[in-house]
Amino acid sequence: MPRIRKCSFCGREIPPGTGMMYVKTDGTIYYFCSRKCRVSMLHFGRNPLKYKWTEKYRSAKKVRTS
Repeated sequence: MPRIRKCSFCGREIPPGTGMMYVKTDGTIYYFCSRKCRVSMLHFGRNPLKYKWTEKYRSAKKVRTS
């Protein structure tokens, strides 16, 4: 049975058959829902708690979405 995973950057659920798994040389595994999340975390080193479009920001700040 395929598993529903969460994006390592934004926290959104990734449906089976989509997204990307990234494995670092130290064995750390990251799952990304989009290129936007992958580049933000790996290339730019951004903090997801600072961006309003991420689920992690919304859960930390308890912002309601309509």
